[in-house]
Amino acid sequence: MKNKYRILITNDDGYEAKGLLSLIEALKEIEDVKVTVVAPANEKSACGHSLTLVRPLKFVGVGDDFYKLDDGTPSDCVYLSLSTIFVDSKPDLLISGINRGSNMGEDITYSGTAAGAMEGVLHDIPSIAISQVMDFTDPEGDFTLAKETIKKLVLKIKEGSFPLPAREFLNVNIPAEPKEAKMQITYAGYRFYANDSHVHRNPRGEEHYWLGLHPLDFSPREGNSGISDYEAIKAGNISITPIQLDMSAYKSMDRLQEWMD
Repeated sequence: MKNKYRILITNDDGYEAKGLLSLIEALKEIEDVKVTVVAPANEKSACGHSLTLVRPLKFVGVGDDFYKLDDGTPSDCVYLSLSTIFVDSKPDLLISGINRGSNMGEDITYSGTAAGAMEGVLHDIPSIAISQVMDFTDPEGDFTLAKETIKKLVLKIKEGSFPLPAREFLNVNIPAEPKEAKMQITYAGYRFYANDSHVHRNPRGEEHYWLGLHPLDFSPREGNSGISDYEAIKAGNISITPIQLDMSAYKSMDRLQEWMD
């Protein structure tokens, strides 16, 4: 009997998010694929690559091969899945998303969606993070193009091989308009940030703050050939960016040594 191609799914928008459910629908249309879902019980947007170390975590069954992790992060979901569900062998592929909102440039350092894919490649599992640029005035969003894109990518990987070496994952961003768009290989642009926050006071006069959302504002990176993720999205195309988990400091080591001497 032919073994099915096993895909582990997580996200950072929570187990009931439309993007996650759309991803499940898309993958179940592919022949000989077995989907296992482990997602946070609550929204964990911008949680980064965090693990929960100060309290126990609990799997809660939602459906067949579908679990929510009580107050867990995307990294928790992947980490615990590998030590409990995938004990005998790892999944063939990990997909994190479909996120509601973009993850481009340095935003991936905040992103729980990207962190799910990071955790996957740390365990030598080919991994994809996929995000949908949204008009946030639309409470639902249209994930049609994202579903078509992830199916194409999974079929290429399933029928061939993952296109990246160890410790690299694919970071995919889908434009807001659900129309035909070409896929473009991009690099991560520079993200410009502000410190926007909103103060509110409760009836007792105590101050509380909400962190503000920043508008998408990017620039190309000097010395990079090709186009950035933001340039592809701005042109209405699909951005596919290879992200390397490179913790080396080789470019700065000599300069730092000179400074120390």
